[in-house]
Amino acid sequence: MNPRDNLDVATSAREMADNAPPGSLHQAAATSVAISCATARDIDQARVALDGITPDEVRQAAIEIFDRLAASDAPDDEPDDDAGASAP
Repeated sequence: MNPRDNLDVATSAREMADNAPPGSLHQAAATSVAISCATARDIDQARVALDGITPDEVRQAAIEIFDRLAASDAPDDEPDDDAGASAP
């Protein structure tokens, strides 16, 4: 199940790339995820596109970022815990 669509993942990945050190592996990987997701028809097509990224270390890092973002229920700027989720 993919709770987030490709444009949600693209936006989160773009934010990650913008916050990564310039020229870093993390920036290259996050940018790759952002572009793949923004230009794909859907989340599954975006994941397949990541298989073509070179070099290998960027591809592996991009796949890890993609998997984490695509599985996330909420954007990165929202807390993942349920603290305060229920009203008294």
